[in-house]
Amino acid sequence: MEFAVLPVIDTMIDLYGKPRTVERFQEFLKILQGSTKGDLAFPISGFNPMAKEHILDHLKEMKKFAAEQIMEDALADINKKFVGQFLNRKFKVALNVSDDLKGGWTNIFTSDYDSKFEMNGLLSRDFCTPVFWTSEKILPQEISRRTEEYVFRTIYWLAYPKPVTLKEHVLQEIFVSKQTAFKIGDDSKDFSAMHNFYLQHENAADYSVIFNFFYGDKGSQSLGFPTFRIKSEMTGFEYAERIAGSQK
Repeated sequence: MEFAVLPVIDTMIDLYGKPRTVERFQEFLKILQGSTKGDLAFPISGFNPMAKEHILDHLKEMKKFAAEQIMEDALADINKKFVGQFLNRKFKVALNVSDDLKGGWTNIFTSDYDSKFEMNGLLSRDFCTPVFWTSEKILPQEISRRTEEYVFRTIYWLAYPKPVTLKEHVLQEIFVSKQTAFKIGDDSKDFSAMHNFYLQHENAADYSVIFNFFYGDKGSQSLGFPTFRIKSEMTGFEYAERIAGSQK
């Protein structure tokens, strides 16, 4: 198995440098789909083709500090560790920048969930797409960390079935945290309520329950989902990191 960067920054800088018209949208679709309508030939579906000028500044900044070279360096270490596994498949890793700041159709919570737990389409085409957000101040060290996280999610899916229950979702993120240089965060936080919720619902396959666990009441409220008093200060991802840390 091998992971290699598929450069996208220059392509997207060129696209976003053009007027925000229907012609730009059509060009985006042509790049995305290739010669087959409805296909995914170039994995840029996380981008908003009609994003405003701020995303161009974002991409230029990422190019300035050589984001794709940072990704390549991170992948080199992973490739050494997993060489020869999973039938020598070769994955193309392409960063995506999603516009949650001014993108009218981008919900950060659902987009984030899909990028981490709905990967069938990407996996079947040997793509991996670490997602970044226009609302973030993206630092070089975060490029490496985020790349590793998404690659290890891909590796997890090659070894295990798609997560269905809450427990299976959490196990995936525990695996990711163990493989990366995870940070546990503020040790003073009390996650007993999260732990009790997890024990009560670990076998649940209800999307709204799983979604609330990972994104809290704020995320659920943005979609009109029921809430279960999960505060955003301790989301399911941080819970998984804490569990991973306790198992080290």
